[in-house]
Amino acid sequence: MTAAALEIGSSRTVVLVDGLTRTRIVQYAGASGDFNPLHTDETYAKEVAKSPGVFAHGMLTMGMAARAVTDWIGEEQLTGIGVRFTSQVWPGDKLTATVTVTDLSDGQARFELTTTNQDGVVVLAGTASGRVEA
Repeated sequence: MTAAALEIGSSRTVVLVDGLTRTRIVQYAGASGDFNPLHTDETYAKEVAKSPGVFAHGMLTMGMAARAVTDWIGEEQLTGIGVRFTSQVWPGDKLTATVTVTDLSDGQARFELTTTNQDGVVVLAGTASGRVEA
């Protein structure tokens, strides 16, 4: 990716998932080794944790959001990502990420990253950076 291909203020919006499935959440649990019952056991989530039900791992949400950046600049260019999880992600949610270029300097592009659900609730907010050629 070249700096000339990017412009401060330019952005992309990408639908990450339209109808997050419980299967995908459990698959992530298996891939990550994180079998916290809040994410995999409906009875535990409701009765013990007093949650409305199981919800997605924050890192699953972050991984999907990071893809919005890497699909734009390339996986090998990503140099950093930092996020805050601001709301839970539930089975059935539609997640949309918006990536905006905030800075281009010193061979780096810096991005603001926001992910919202189908109701417009921000579920993740953060920044990312990646190498760019002059």
